Amino acid sequence: MPEAPRRAGPRRPADAPAETRLHGLNACLAVFRRRPDAIRKLWLSEDRVPVLREVMAWCASHRVGYRIVPREDLQRLSGSQHHEGVCMAVLPAPMPRLDAWLDGLAQGPSLALWLDGVGNPHNLGAILRSAAHFGVAGVLLPAGSGLAVSGAAARIAEGGAESVPLVEAGQPSSAFARLHAAGFTPIATVVRGGDDLYRTQLPDRLLLVMGAEGEGVDPAIAAACERRLGIPGTGAVESLNVSAATAVFVSEWARRHH
Repeated sequence: MPEAPRRAGPRRPADAPAETRLHGLNACLAVFRRRPDAIRKLWLSEDRVPVLREVMAWCASHRVGYRIVPREDLQRLSGSQHHEGVCMAVLPAPMPRLDAWLDGLAQGPSLALWLDGVGNPHNLGAILRSAAHFGVAGVLLPAGSGLAVSGAAARIAEGGAESVPLVEAGQPSSAFARLHAAGFTPIATVVRGGDDLYRTQLPDRLLLVMGAEGEGVDPAIAAACERRLGIPGTGAVESLNVSAATAVFVSEWARRHH
């Protein structure tokens, strides 16, 4: 079966898989709306035919295979019981390198996230959902992060994984210098000892550094940032998890700059 033509774009990493399987209704619909050429196969349950009829018609006209299958088959194909009645084999979204991403960035206020050691796909999905909702320009991944949009992350993101690019940022030292030259101020988020988010001026161009679950931001990276911020709370719990904290930080920046 011939492949649909591919759109030109930023390269995918050399070690990226040829395709990945996504599941979840909004995740799959977002791929169809934004980059249908990436679709390689569609599986769906009978009850999803009405809402996915347009996708099925596109697949038929572009010689992309699709099949209506039982829900137990969808669980096997997607590797999840939370498939929501649909699974797609798709090409991963291209990941721009930092310079290419900066070159394409519009002038004016902009917020980028730097994920330092974040590895949980559910947290990545929740971060991408918040990032899409509040207009984050990009999620920057340092060299060796290994993060990618898995089926679980895409489902949790509810389509946000198609709205916010993951960016290959490289080594922190060189990346921070390049971002600083582009007007970004790096600010690290911390659990203890940081300035109060709600009493701190947030720059127009902000690089917000979010730390790994449990360990937080690497001390060397935090030291390279101009400030450290925390979210004040009651003290009943030590902190929010990284995805919830990201939502709070980005919503506060968006409130002040949009």
